[in-house]
Amino acid sequence: MPRPRSPLSRLFTVLLAGLLAGLVLAVAALPGNLLAGVTAKAALGAYDELPAALRTPATPQRSYLYANDGTTLLTTFYDVNRTDVPLAEIAPVMRQAIVAAEDRRFYSHGGADLRGLARAVVANLTGGSAQGGSTLTMQYVRNVLKTDPSRTAEERQAATEQTIGRKLQEIRYATALEDTLSKDEILNRYLNIAYFGSGAYGVAAASQRYFGKAPADLTLGEAALLAGLVQSPDEYSPIDGDAEAALTRRGYVLDAMVATGAITEAQAAQARAEKPTLRPTAQPNGCVATQTADAGFFCDYLRRWWLEQPAFGATAEEREQALRRGGYRVVTSLDPDVQATAVSQARKVYADDDARALPIAAVEPGTGRVLAMAVNRRYGVAENETVNPLISGGGSVEGYQAGSTFKMFTMLAALEAGKPLATGFDAPSRLPTRYAAEGEGSCDGRWCPANANPERMDGYRMMWDGFGRSVNTYFVWLAEQVGEDKVVEMAQRLGITFRSEADAAFASDDAANWGAFTLGVAATTPLDLANAYATVAAEGTYCAPTPVVSVTAPDGTKVPVGQPSCKRVLEPDVARAATDAARCPVGQQSAYGQCNGGTASGVDRIVGRPVAGKTGSSEKNATETFVGFTPQVAVAGIAANPDDPSDAVGAAVQSKVIDAVARIIRAAVDGQPVRDFTAPSRELAGNPQRPEPKPSPRPEEPRREREIPSDILRWLQNRRG
Repeated sequence: MPRPRSPLSRLFTVLLAGLLAGLVLAVAALPGNLLAGVTAKAALGAYDELPAALRTPATPQRSYLYANDGTTLLTTFYDVNRTDVPLAEIAPVMRQAIVAAEDRRFYSHGGADLRGLARAVVANLTGGSAQGGSTLTMQYVRNVLKTDPSRTAEERQAATEQTIGRKLQEIRYATALEDTLSKDEILNRYLNIAYFGSGAYGVAAASQRYFGKAPADLTLGEAALLAGLVQSPDEYSPIDGDAEAALTRRGYVLDAMVATGAITEAQAAQARAEKPTLRPTAQPNGCVATQTADAGFFCDYLRRWWLEQPAFGATAEEREQALRRGGYRVVTSLDPDVQATAVSQARKVYADDDARALPIAAVEPGTGRVLAMAVNRRYGVAENETVNPLISGGGSVEGYQAGSTFKMFTMLAALEAGKPLATGFDAPSRLPTRYAAEGEGSCDGRWCPANANPERMDGYRMMWDGFGRSVNTYFVWLAEQVGEDKVVEMAQRLGITFRSEADAAFASDDAANWGAFTLGVAATTPLDLANAYATVAAEGTYCAPTPVVSVTAPDGTKVPVGQPSCKRVLEPDVARAATDAARCPVGQQSAYGQCNGGTASGVDRIVGRPVAGKTGSSEKNATETFVGFTPQVAVAGIAANPDDPSDAVGAAVQSKVIDAVARIIRAAVDGQPVRDFTAPSRELAGNPQRPEPKPSPRPEEPRREREIPSDILRWLQNRRG
């Protein structure tokens, strides 16, 4: 179908005709090889004078995000839907079709085909079908210059202006390219940049968009259809445009392929008779379009991590552009099986539309790789969806109180100060402290924390059963012995970030007086908490959390990001001792046999291998938390109402949170070898000798009636009188 010509294009045709008129007759008689030589000399161009984008292609390409298996696609990022592929991965019929459709003399000219230009001039002047006369090489030049991100908007617009100057520059650049690059290199570049309609740039994107397949698998009919789209992509698109026009154009391409000898008439007839089997495939774009196990929150965390990496640009804007236009292949740390389990477990506790939420994070000890980030929410902007970072924190999300899980930091600070696990204290139901307080929770004007369950918690405790039974008064006392500022510093050392201004101010200015810190009154996130416990699981090696395993640039080079960034923050024996006590809450036994009750004893049965962890309940059960770990994974979940901290989730949900986290741990270690924890030294364990229990009072014997002696009876009577 001929395209209507604008007055501007007709004017350009007339001007170009005047320029070429003197050449037409001479050119028509020249052999092809002589013509190529003439145009090369006339171009007066040199390869090293070309714009950088033509010498080193920097065409915008889609970036792909995969799960840690390297094959499960999570999503893609792009401004322009394009992915470069080598010529060997493009079906031969596709290469032949594009040459036949756009530049039959491609393999014989030197970049600019004056015969083709002359033919286009004659056709345009005589009112025939509008023809551009541009070779594939010239079209490639134009496409690069109009999409080059390093050029200004005005420069990109000038690349398509209908002027003689622009056309001559295009010829000059095309000829210089042909002097240096092989025909196959130019053809490959062209096929990777041409626009095929429906948002698809390059043959890889086009074959996926229209047929849901790789360009190597295109049939003759499919290749001819795609090649026909280039002349007028939006008009001919069989998805968004005129499907009949697309078939007509396909027929033209098949005839052209017969004319060039690429196929036979019989092959063309067979392809022409086939009805295209379209499988329109919309490529996902961004975190709202993740394909696997609701990984939108993980994707968002990765994007925010990406924007902080100098390797992708000097500014956040440049890094964002690199993600959307750089053509990177990103293998993330997300484990699709662990992620699917985490999402399923979160939704077993709360429905998607519940005001309350269970954000969960899973981290690999020793690497910091984030294996899963799940919550009973959909990532998005529609109703009942959110883009708030509920799992990792940031923006308006400061986090949630994690209760007694912070007792881990008090225990670590005490162990580091040389206090052994056997450090004993006769924990009372309430413990008067040095901090002034009024109202509920005070004793004679002093803060006076209480044990949640005196019957199970009061009495002589050591770190093992103090942690296992979650004895508040033991740990408040222990924090006083060590220094509350040391406890706060320990939490920060293990990656706890204070996003709340009030928490940050307390930590910075008055940590030594933050007596309640050990009870988990500071806000945190499941990701920070899981990573802190992963540091203990890794025997004191802290690794910054990372969402990436590897990032590969389009040229195959590895970008130096995503490798574990680790440092030792605890002596191994200190971490081992804390782990030994952390086996008490989950129903297992310490290496020294000192566990005698736990708040999450069912975890042992679910996980079925060495495991440790800690529960946490904030004031009045506003939140309920459980964090558990093995040597291979640490998982934390916090039940809360992210939008209303006053909406207490209640104690009843704690067992569900424990069960959910335990099952995620089991899924994460499934198929991995069973690894035990290393026992701490005898020196750090101490001498776990408990005092002899006080004998219970003997039950009184039944009173027997006895006769009162008469003299005593008279004395008593006289006293009454």
